[in-house]
Amino acid sequence: MKKITIAIDGWSSCGKSTLAKALAEKLHYSYVDTGAMYRACTLFFLENKIPIEPSQQITNALSSIHIRFVKNDQGNRTILNNVDVEDQIRQMEVSNWVSKTATISSVRKDMVRQQQLMGKDKGIVMDGRDIGTVVFPDADIKIFLTADKQIRAHRRYEEMRTKGLDISLLEVLENLEKRDYIDSTRADSPLKKAEDAIVIDNSSLTKEEQLEKVYNLCMEVIEK
Repeated sequence: MKKITIAIDGWSSCGKSTLAKALAEKLHYSYVDTGAMYRACTLFFLENKIPIEPSQQITNALSSIHIRFVKNDQGNRTILNNVDVEDQIRQMEVSNWVSKTATISSVRKDMVRQQQLMGKDKGIVMDGRDIGTVVFPDADIKIFLTADKQIRAHRRYEEMRTKGLDISLLEVLENLEKRDYIDSTRADSPLKKAEDAIVIDNSSLTKEEQLEKVYNLCMEVIEK
């Protein structure tokens, strides 16, 4: 069976990663969480007290940032410089700064370079905000996820509460609105739907219904 490249883009807290992980598992493909890569960069900058703004210091720091992913009994884990940082990168401090990190051109160029290397042999599911427009404009199938803002905020709030994080729904909603604005208005690779992307509004879909819908779309392409 031929291998294809699958790009999943969309707004914050639309469940892109949840869908991409499940789809990769079902297809026996590799999965890359590009959002986690920007979060790992953000964590590195914060820990090393590097101001998150365009600068030579940021550019120089990129050579010290090595990101990879491993899968274990806890799921897909983000490894930054040989340290598992999956839990740290989901903290609100990182969430508050990650969209700012993603506006920095030198960071985006380096992350895109790494992402393209990861996907050069196809058989990959990658999710983010510019996968179908910048990273893999020739992806075999492109999905653009969207959902009602209030529903997205509630989903994110429940996810963070289950992880034991002390956060209010209002804080989550405000963070989501801020990220939406930054992601869609940044000068370098803003979030936008690729012309040939299939839009899926998952506001009223279960995870299982969404997975089945996208899996069937992918199989149509694979079996052509």
